Amino acid sequence: MSLAIIKERLNTILWGTDLATLPGWQVWLIHVARITQAVIRDIAGGLPTLRAMGLVYTTLLSLVPLLAVSFSILKGFGVHNQVEPMLLSLLEPLGEKSIEITEKIIGFVDNVDVKVLGSLSLVFLIYTVISLLTKIEQALNHTWRIKQYRGLVQRISEYISIIMIGPVLIFTAVGISASISNSAVANTLASMESLGFLITIASKVTSFLLIVIAISFIYILVPNTKVRLKSAVTGAVVAAILWRLTGWVFKSFIAGSTNYSAIYSSFAVLIVFMIWMYLSWLILLIGATVSYYHQHPERTSSRHQVLRLSSRLREQLGLLVMLHVGQSFHFNTEKLTERTLALKLDIAPEALSLVVNALLEEGLMSESCDKQRVYMPGKSLEHIRIQDILDTVRQAQESPFLNPNNIASEKTVDELMHNITQSVANTLKDMTLLDMVESSEPETIQAVPGG
Repeated sequence: MSLAIIKERLNTILWGTDLATLPGWQVWLIHVARITQAVIRDIAGGLPTLRAMGLVYTTLLSLVPLLAVSFSILKGFGVHNQVEPMLLSLLEPLGEKSIEITEKIIGFVDNVDVKVLGSLSLVFLIYTVISLLTKIEQALNHTWRIKQYRGLVQRISEYISIIMIGPVLIFTAVGISASISNSAVANTLASMESLGFLITIASKVTSFLLIVIAISFIYILVPNTKVRLKSAVTGAVVAAILWRLTGWVFKSFIAGSTNYSAIYSSFAVLIVFMIWMYLSWLILLIGATVSYYHQHPERTSSRHQVLRLSSRLREQLGLLVMLHVGQSFHFNTEKLTERTLALKLDIAPEALSLVVNALLEEGLMSESCDKQRVYMPGKSLEHIRIQDILDTVRQAQESPFLNPNNIASEKTVDELMHNITQSVANTLKDMTLLDMVESSEPETIQAVPGG
């Protein structure tokens, strides 16, 4: 049996099967297979790996400043002594090299005294940390197909919250876990032959759950969109399992190898550290991808991937988007988000982004400032001309250096283009969005109760 036949049969099972006729466990397996295929497709595309490489570079620059700021915050809560055990735990897959790397990082952190830093140095320190968080947000936003980023003020305030609260929560949890495992009661129970195994299992489960909680915290808080708790936890569980398995393989076959020392000499520790950071970031992005497809299972199909829009489709989508937004506002129907718009039009949200962003930039449409952005008309419906909508989506992403006014043309072509434009204008006349909304079929519109 050829590979093409196997692939065709697999696609038939995944996408040609009516899920309504299958028992629950088979439906669950197909959903898992669809998500797995979509994740592999994204990884094969190369972007998650490139994002992970970029995060490695930023992490190298930001790690010491981040730990220095965290160390200063943790001192106030009396849990700063947990920094070193936490680093040792994170770098455990590096084997014996983890102790050396941890000692060097802690040494660098000890040399950074936030209290004696000048104002300029302190600003640079915080800027470096915020740069890392910005890169993480960009990577996760890309995973979630989010084009809009937080505003500068909102970004700084939320990042500061993460910097202030995150270390306290993480290191406190680690401290509690360590205290429990090292308590006299736990040691006594562990010494018993019958209970020792259970204590070991409980310790590993606790550690695993802490990793899941930390990753879930990142998946929910960092992306500039609303991530459901169930989807975040699902991705976090996958990431935690991959992190544990990869750590075991890395420790067994890579960190313990003497080839790196023979080739790279004193740089071997740094090389191994960078490889592990790359794998860790890649796993984090894979988990985020799982969360994305878990929350949006309809996008696992290849037909929902980003497509290039023709000029005709841009115009059609522009009119449809403004019609739905106008209906929602005029008749007080359901609030429209990116997801609800995409469902109404049966199209991937990524395909809408070009049109939506163009309408937002031109002021024909506006959006709320929360994570689950609600779309509204940018001005009164009677002041939004249909001609303006078409011109906006037509000229979307048009370069100022390459437009109809900057190219060598001919009189015949110019006259023809003018006639086409004039013909469209004569057809539309002064038709507004209000006219289009009021001419829409009333039976398709359901007003919100009490609205």
